[in-house]
Amino acid sequence: MDLYEHQARELFEEHGILVPRAEVTDSPKEAREIARRLGGRVVVKAQVKTGGRGKAGGVKLAADPAAAELTARQILGMDIKGHTVGKVMLAQPVDIETEFYVSYVLDRAAGGFLAIASAEGGMDIEEVAATRPDAVARVHIDPAEGVTSAKAGEIAEAAGLPPQTVDVLVRLWEVLIREDALLVEVNPLVRTRQGQILALDGKVTLDDNARFRQARWGAEGAEHDDPLEAVAAAKGLNYVKLDGEVGIIGNGAGLVMSTLDVVAGCGARPANFLDIGGGASAQIMADGLSVILSDPAVKSVFVNVFGGITACDAVADGIVQALDTVQLTRPLVVRLDGNNAARGRAILDERAHPLVQQATTMDGAARRAAELANAA
Repeated sequence: MDLYEHQARELFEEHGILVPRAEVTDSPKEAREIARRLGGRVVVKAQVKTGGRGKAGGVKLAADPAAAELTARQILGMDIKGHTVGKVMLAQPVDIETEFYVSYVLDRAAGGFLAIASAEGGMDIEEVAATRPDAVARVHIDPAEGVTSAKAGEIAEAAGLPPQTVDVLVRLWEVLIREDALLVEVNPLVRTRQGQILALDGKVTLDDNARFRQARWGAEGAEHDDPLEAVAAAKGLNYVKLDGEVGIIGNGAGLVMSTLDVVAGCGARPANFLDIGGGASAQIMADGLSVILSDPAVKSVFVNVFGGITACDAVADGIVQALDTVQLTRPLVVRLDGNNAARGRAILDERAHPLVQQATTMDGAARRAAELANAA
């Protein structure tokens, strides 16, 4: 669960990390009043759960309350990487001397956490990491030991950060642990000309497994990053949007993950992860197809099912009934194997939908789905 910037700032303040004064609104008129309360000159920042807001025009400086109202009106409703701006945050501007980058992220492969820090923060941190990786320090953290002052000093020294950042590094670790976070990032962390260390921006991702302990964020914090994911969640589907052109439906997380790999190996990119588990009813199939076909990037759909407790003929029945309620606009490749596979294939043959094709192997089906997507 990703938090909005203003929510991340709230956590930072609770843990003693300094942030500029700021308020949030969805009203241009109220933005004028907020700017007046904050001293007139403000930074207006789009509140969306994605990076690159500055380069997309979602972060602007307003010289006075009237300009703040106009700027808020311009930013509200913007589309930034598929995210519609519903709120803006107005913050007091800061006299910046230097920008830094700091983050903690879960490192599953190492079974711990990783501190990533650089003395060169700001909008171009990705370019710095790609072109000059030596400018970005990576320090492994034992979760049992955590980030003590000594460990924070080690991180600061490795990244070339000033000694004043040590306390902030310790407090950011407290945010990560106490708030059940998988990622805590500040970009930029700045030193002002007055010598203060401030967090100008924040990104926090909370562990979904800890939602029961993080109910404070309510519906706003639980919003999905992608609109299709939100629609799928409302239908009770286990769906994750990916950047590809082959829609995927499978039964079982392991099979779906394998399907993604096989499709990629055939020269196409998976458009999603969708696990229907043991459910293959007409409604589940219809809901799944509806969500996948709503993605304009999808050029073909691959249904990959291994019949076990849920037999393949039941899956085929679900597909046939779903085709009566969902307008199939792109080719659908189906691979059925396992319990009652022959009967399931016969059911689909009897339906004889012109856009439905079958394959007997996962490799063959993936190859055909990739061919159809690439030819579209």
